[in-house]
Amino acid sequence: MASIWEYANPVKFSKTAGFLLPWVTGLAAITLVTGLVWGFFFTPGDYRQGSTVKIIYIHVPTAMMAINIWVMMLVASLVWLIRRHHVSVLAAKGAATVGMVMTLAALFTGALWGQPMWGTWWVWDPRLTSFLILFLFYLGYLALWEAIDDPDTAADLTSVLCIVGSVFALLSRYAVNFWNQGLHQGASVMRAGAVTGTDTEEKVSNVFFYPLFLCIIGFVLLFVALVLLRTRTEIHKRRTSALLARERLG
Repeated sequence: MASIWEYANPVKFSKTAGFLLPWVTGLAAITLVTGLVWGFFFTPGDYRQGSTVKIIYIHVPTAMMAINIWVMMLVASLVWLIRRHHVSVLAAKGAATVGMVMTLAALFTGALWGQPMWGTWWVWDPRLTSFLILFLFYLGYLALWEAIDDPDTAADLTSVLCIVGSVFALLSRYAVNFWNQGLHQGASVMRAGAVTGTDTEEKVSNVFFYPLFLCIIGFVLLFVALVLLRTRTEIHKRRTSALLARERLG
């Protein structure tokens, strides 16, 4: 049985990513288009929120991805700090741009949803505030990569920053559970109580949940495709830089 650490080899990872990319991209396109078309055009308006509720098909997946991408970056950064595998930290770097865009999309769609529901575009709600800080950590992570010339030093410092930023990724997920104040509702899409039947709180109706679940799968596949592409690009860039440096020395 092949070890997962074999894919820490840049050449093997690039070949595998090249094989997987068309399949993952195709599946992402199919699930995203199906989920979004189903959600926006073939579901009714909510009895309280009207058509505004359809923002859920972008807001919820992007918010979930923004948090989970940072968790993926944390794992990849720890692999770098412990085992010094370059592919892992390049995957974290490649994921950061995607995560930043997902976080920005979640903040923007949340504002669009909050204005008609709350009567304001923004409140300093615990979850919204921690989410904004998470977005700033994404910006800081990418800026730190650009500010340091030595790639290994940049990898070390960004990995440490990723560990620190993980606190806000967790707060973004569980802030509503920590603090009762705030306008943002608690989890209503995926909860343990909803599965066991012990949950008495309101949850998303199945008519909205099924296309939403498809959209979530689509966004996950889109993220995987983009990370494979960006990591392979980063590997090629580093290899090209090494060859140019060798030529200059020669």
